[in-house]
Amino acid sequence: MSDIYLDVTNKIVNALNQGVIPWIKPWTTSGSSVDAPFPINAITRRPYAGINIPLLWAEARLRGYRQDRWLTYNQARKAGGHVRKGEQSTLAVLYKPMSKEAHDEDGQVVRDEQGNVKMVQFALLRTHCLFNIEQTEGLPNDEQYHDEGKDPMAFIDHAPAERLLAASGARIEHRYGDDAFYLPIRDLIQLPTKAQFVDVGSYYATALHELTHWSGHHARLNREGITGGHAFGSAAYAFEELVAEMGAAFLCALTGTQGELRHEEYLASWLKILKEDKRAIFRASGLAREASEYLLALQLDQASETTERLTA
Repeated sequence: MSDIYLDVTNKIVNALNQGVIPWIKPWTTSGSSVDAPFPINAITRRPYAGINIPLLWAEARLRGYRQDRWLTYNQARKAGGHVRKGEQSTLAVLYKPMSKEAHDEDGQVVRDEQGNVKMVQFALLRTHCLFNIEQTEGLPNDEQYHDEGKDPMAFIDHAPAERLLAASGARIEHRYGDDAFYLPIRDLIQLPTKAQFVDVGSYYATALHELTHWSGHHARLNREGITGGHAFGSAAYAFEELVAEMGAAFLCALTGTQGELRHEEYLASWLKILKEDKRAIFRASGLAREASEYLLALQLDQASETTERLTA
């Protein structure tokens, strides 16, 4: 039987070995009628989540796809088209939350103080084969990618990223220099001045990376990678950098920011972590998603409070 955790990890490791960072979105949505931050199903328009985001992003970069729409072989056929002969499918994962009764070492059902049966949560995983829309032919109303020949940066509205940073309430200081970091003991994010960055996207990608670290403070998500006091260069430190890197990538996608982070100094550590623990990429992806959802919730709360004040 195939080991899904190992299969996914091998895909990520293979991408990293080829110099492709799987959690960076490989395209801009400018010139396309499909404007979604994450890969979506071409038929249902539902976005893919969890580990499928870096898996599909990595595959798109490795194969040169310019669209982020995916579907199954049968979906293409039912829609009136087909997958071209000889095309290779892409690995994806179906995740189904499950629960079962908890049992003790003697096999007896465990109950709480009120006598209710305790339940254990777990996930049922199975592989799923997808094809990019560019691997198909004959689909009705097929939306083609249009390259307008313009600088994609001209189409990016950076205001959403700025609003996200402001809504967090994080203490951010800009100082001329080479350092960008989050300091838990002072609960402070320090960044170089905006003028020092080569482009606007790089600034926001860096800021959102540090904001993901900020979310792990004990007063917020209490993430062990931040609260554990791990030394620079340790595996736990590198794992937290992986979480922040993926969190920043998700937030960049959600805010329409076209910026990349390139932390080559962590690449060897990430490869070591992934090769030694086949579930590590799943944990990192889950923590990154938790951080991004937490930060988005802060923005929604602030917007709601502002609306209430204006209508009071």
